[in-house]
Amino acid sequence: MRPDLARNHLGRFLVETGEITMEQLEISLTKQEEWKDRKLFLGQVLVELGFATEAAVARAVAAQAGVPFISLEDYSIDESACRLLEPDVIRRYQALPIGFEDGALLVAMAQPRNIIAIEDLRLLTGMEIRPVLVTDTELMIQVERMLRPQLDVEDIPEEEPEEEVVITVDAEDKPAVRLANLIIGQAVQAKASDVHIEPLERGLRVRFRIDGVLHETMNPPRHLHPSLVSRIKVMSNMDIAERRVPQDGRATLKVDGRVVDIRVASLPTAYGEKLTLRILDRQAKILSLEDLGFPEDRVQSFNEVINLPYGMILVTGPTGSGKSTTLYAVLNALNQADKHIITIEDPVERRLDGVNQIQVNVQAGVTFATGLRSILRNDPDIVMVGEIRDHETARIAVESSLTGHLVLSTLHTNDAAGAITRLNDMGIEPYLTASSLVCVVAQRLVRTLCPNCKKDYEIPSQELLKSSPDFPADQDEEMITLFKPQGCIHCSNTGYRGRMGVFEILMISEQIAKLTLERRSATEIKQAAIEEGMSTLRQQGLRAVRKGITSLEEVLRVIV
Repeated sequence: MRPDLARNHLGRFLVETGEITMEQLEISLTKQEEWKDRKLFLGQVLVELGFATEAAVARAVAAQAGVPFISLEDYSIDESACRLLEPDVIRRYQALPIGFEDGALLVAMAQPRNIIAIEDLRLLTGMEIRPVLVTDTELMIQVERMLRPQLDVEDIPEEEPEEEVVITVDAEDKPAVRLANLIIGQAVQAKASDVHIEPLERGLRVRFRIDGVLHETMNPPRHLHPSLVSRIKVMSNMDIAERRVPQDGRATLKVDGRVVDIRVASLPTAYGEKLTLRILDRQAKILSLEDLGFPEDRVQSFNEVINLPYGMILVTGPTGSGKSTTLYAVLNALNQADKHIITIEDPVERRLDGVNQIQVNVQAGVTFATGLRSILRNDPDIVMVGEIRDHETARIAVESSLTGHLVLSTLHTNDAAGAITRLNDMGIEPYLTASSLVCVVAQRLVRTLCPNCKKDYEIPSQELLKSSPDFPADQDEEMITLFKPQGCIHCSNTGYRGRMGVFEILMISEQIAKLTLERRSATEIKQAAIEEGMSTLRQQGLRAVRKGITSLEEVLRVIV
């Protein structure tokens, strides 16, 4: 027997319990020697090679060390225990206090046999330390989650965006500053798109919108509400004395090294001012058309359409369906030195190098319509209008597309065919719509299942087809395997992580143009497009369900 095999108690224990084979242990020890510069423990090598799970290794280590093994996913952590140690100490020792038991401090550790760390923690806390073993991944996630309040949040004036640190704040003696930093820091870490700070009759509620769904995250003391609102207003250059009318503001902050833009809107309510913060991460990359998830059979034809010298392309869908993200992806694909691109937006959500972006300012007389007129006098090749809201903007956009410009814009309609009838409702003559419009994209965002905890289940095909007759099932299938959300530590027990786009792409063919001229209904236009090969939003969503990317419930929630 190799000397290192004889000495390795963990490896032999895993072999004896049947978790790994002797051959796998030998391979792992060889790899551990090859990777010695990485200083990996044997258990980490086994997990990296796929020979054992983190949980199996952790249980073996716990059994050898004589300490309990727990899952933090199922444990209710006592925050008062966490506060007994400074954040740098927790990170240095990778030891997280999680509660109390018989006068001792329970500490979650990945290496419970580290006697030096345990003795240091005993001296720092003045309490007896009782280690419990957890997996490396669970410990890392929980440490970051519990230490989010310690994130640095710094103001960066809008006119000096390149300054690294402009304003530093002494948060020790200002509870409102500390609370504002906590809320914004947690929102950025959680990748929330919006934060809602809402005063209630007897409390204060903070909710984050994550992956399109609101989650209640904290309930700060009610008496902090006025000072919290004032603090955020100061950051956003809003009038702190005016509390009776809605206001808008914006701030640029550095949160834990990341520069984020925050749009703030205040709204007077019966119990005080409600604040809504929209968070825009400057460092989030602009997705490509391939990353967006366009149907494979339509990507090539859509690429041909966006490279046309003129015409109008509309992206439709409700608020929060990712329309702006799609338009930015298109602009990013078209952004070349030989193209002059100008946009008018309300507000400018992302800054694009090489693109001239105009912010709507109603008080200064810059509306979509007036801004669009000015843009056309500046010799653009491509124009992006943030949203078509009225007849005048629609008319100028349509006429611009007929005079040699590629015009991109958005509309609020339920499906692609509805955009055509909406233009008619706005007073645009059908012959102008038929001549200018080249493509309409309708879209939705659906949450994707967490890959760590999604669970498969079987359902009889007949039962599924009763509720969803258009589900893509084979004729000879008796049982269909789908996936449902479960919830784990990786997805904050929601069962979902991230979102994907679902698209309906309507190309304006001769037949569709003819129906437009005849003022046919959206239903007739949609049916004609389906006959020409268009996949509907629902069909695309159900295909994602079939592939196990999302759940049937999520698709039915988002797509009617």
